[in-house]
Amino acid sequence: MAKRKPRSVKPAARPRRPGAMTRAKKTAAKAAGRKRPAAPRRERRRKKHETLRLRGFEPSFTVNDIERSLRFYTEVLGFIVSEEVSDGAVLQGAVLKSGVCTVGLSQDDWAKGRDRRKGEGVRIWCRTAQDIDALAARIIAAGGELAEAPREQPWGVRSLSISDPDGFRLTIYREL
Repeated sequence: MAKRKPRSVKPAARPRRPGAMTRAKKTAAKAAGRKRPAAPRRERRRKKHETLRLRGFEPSFTVNDIERSLRFYTEVLGFIVSEEVSDGAVLQGAVLKSGVCTVGLSQDDWAKGRDRRKGEGVRIWCRTAQDIDALAARIIAAGGELAEAPREQPWGVRSLSISDPDGFRLTIYREL
């Protein structure tokens, strides 16, 4: 009677990395003379931790004079007031809408001093489908003053810029 060879115990299979090639795929790729393409750097980074994925961005500006800022955003730029916040007698803030975009305004409480400069170094980029030149004419007719007249930018947009009463710069652009 022939001696039977003891059966070896197969080690537990290691779990596969997501996106890893199986042996059959590797063999087929090798036979076809292809190397497996490296995963893009961004994809490799994402595996370490989940990234932030926003569905909207709603800036809020602290302003010196809420009434003046409301007039600017509604009468000059054409935002609509979707919500007002008051303490019963005095307006403290507002939420404004333009299309699907929202911006908040809140009255400064002067806790950090009355000489605090606002809007310095802040530029909000606003994309539109509207005609930039017609928009500029409407802003000027409503008493607004453009910080930058309509012009074509090297990256393929036509834009204009305007500063609000507190120095927050809005650049409105349309892709060409």
